[in-house]
Amino acid sequence: MPGKLYVVATPIGNLGDISLRALDILKSVSFVAAEDTRVTLKLLNHFSVKVPLISYYEHNAKEQGEKIVSRILSGESCALVSDAGTPAISDPGEDLAALCAASGIEVVPVPGPSAVIAALSASGMKTGRFTFEGFLSTSRKSRTEHLKSLKSEERTMVFYEAPHKLKRTLQDLFDAFGDRPVCIARELTKLHEEFLRLTLGEAAAHFEETVPRGEFVLIVAGAAPEKTEAPPDALELIGQLINGGVALSEAVKRVSRETGVQKSGLYRLALDRYKND
Repeated sequence: MPGKLYVVATPIGNLGDISLRALDILKSVSFVAAEDTRVTLKLLNHFSVKVPLISYYEHNAKEQGEKIVSRILSGESCALVSDAGTPAISDPGEDLAALCAASGIEVVPVPGPSAVIAALSASGMKTGRFTFEGFLSTSRKSRTEHLKSLKSEERTMVFYEAPHKLKRTLQDLFDAFGDRPVCIARELTKLHEEFLRLTLGEAAAHFEETVPRGEFVLIVAGAAPEKTEAPPDALELIGQLINGGVALSEAVKRVSRETGVQKSGLYRLALDRYKND
């Protein structure tokens, strides 16, 4: 009978954030696949967990992934961990999770710390809808294309960044998006945890005079929704249909088809006017 792959979240700074379930899983598995065995060994030693470790990182993912799958199919269980946070999120662990899933192996999440969610929860930004963009490419062309594709993105955007690239990234974000609000979360759950709530322009200026230290999560406000213009009579036509017993969504569909006004925008305008009717 095959074993399982457990995707185990570990602390991003404060060791007290590890869950009881994560510790139970780490103690019970056959082996742990770690992004950096030296980092994980410190964690395991701190909690007196004795379990074999193997390395699994970007440059050996293909070879090691096949070996891990073979071991799990033979009946062993494996816990996948990254250096910090939830594996497979902007992390080579996504390849192992996909490989196991494709091989019919049960992949079990053991949730816990995540820098994305931790930063969002305390950012003060809109969190109902967001998009995680991870690390921007070091290639100028790829960065430019990536940011250009996000210029009209209305959801809150989350990026990761290393200290030595922060100043360049803030300038690139400013150039692509203009002077939008940004929350910069630094050293989450650690001794020097800090949240800076600025605009992109202010943030770029701040770090021209302040040396970036630690790991950063950038939460950038989405674009303002485009205003939808509707012919004056479009909403009146919708009102007439509603008064005639037609449902709002159907009325919008008909008027959109007749007038050529975008249905989604027209629906928002109609909803604002007729929602209490």
